[in-house]
Amino acid sequence: MTEPQTPLWLRRTVLAGLLGGLLLAGFVVMQPFLAAIAWAAILSYVSWPLHLRVLAWLGGRRTWAALTMTLVLTLVLGLSLLWAGLLLRSEGVAAVREAAALLESGVRLPEAILGVAWLGPWLQERLTALSGDRAAWGAPLSDLADQWGGRAMRLVGDLGLNALRLGFALLTSFFLFRDGERLLEQLRGVLYGLLGNRVHAYFQAVGDTTRAVVYGLLLAALAQGLLAGLGYWVVGVRAPAFWGVATAVVALIPFGAPAIWGSIGAWLLLKGQISAGIGLLLWGALAVSWIDNLVRPLVISGVAKIPFLLVLFGALGGLVAFGLIGLFVGPVILAILLALWREWATDNVHVREPPPA
Repeated sequence: MTEPQTPLWLRRTVLAGLLGGLLLAGFVVMQPFLAAIAWAAILSYVSWPLHLRVLAWLGGRRTWAALTMTLVLTLVLGLSLLWAGLLLRSEGVAAVREAAALLESGVRLPEAILGVAWLGPWLQERLTALSGDRAAWGAPLSDLADQWGGRAMRLVGDLGLNALRLGFALLTSFFLFRDGERLLEQLRGVLYGLLGNRVHAYFQAVGDTTRAVVYGLLLAALAQGLLAGLGYWVVGVRAPAFWGVATAVVALIPFGAPAIWGSIGAWLLLKGQISAGIGLLLWGALAVSWIDNLVRPLVISGVAKIPFLLVLFGALGGLVAFGLIGLFVGPVILAILLALWREWATDNVHVREPPPA
């Protein structure tokens, strides 16, 4: 007497359910570390050319090369972010105290601005309404200045200084440096078994977009930070290097740099430094923003062959959905969808019916 055989569809259904449950459980377990893994992947990808040189210099010893690169990243990131945090602590206190002093003494526009018909009196009226009770404004700002030092490090922590996340990202980068090529080949083999030859187009789209987005965002942000820092130094702003770094960080967000140089220019105007304020605003609009409008679309759209508007939506939408890491993840996701769309359109262009006469 033969035992009854389990139907094939039932076995496949059970297997699919078990696999789906395992994938869901794995996602729940790995969810707290996904941001650190993404940052590690970006850091490894950007520094991979240097890793290849270190690997050749060490005679192909992958473990030592990975350890060297991890130590280099730790020193560069740790010292840079520590310097930025300490400078933010000191300069933030000074800036808040200066704002408190200005509000306590009363905000009055310079005569050159007050003399402008309609606009000058309207701006002064708005500033007076915003200032209100000067003592009531000054006391909270003074308290904020005293508490700024402790909160500054948390603000920087939102950008990646959190010790635990940074430690996991650096630890992950070590294994990516050591085993990254092997993992990539295994992933390529698995996806090739599922998707066939089309997996090469997807890998090409992901690689081109990641390279274009990372280098485009970083190059544009660094260029804007350097030009803005030069402008701050020329007009006599305190700590121009710090504000240049702050401009570069904010410039990672598309069209975000004007929030820094525009605020500093307006602050100079409020303090009566008319020529310095107008000069900085013109420099920001004509030089700093020009870099953003030229470098970012040229590098990203030219290399990745995708519309810059799609990259802009991906960066801003990713920032809202995933935080700072979304600046890089969002455009990559949309690039994969664009590759799928182009492949679908190419495959179906030959089977369309001709349009009616």
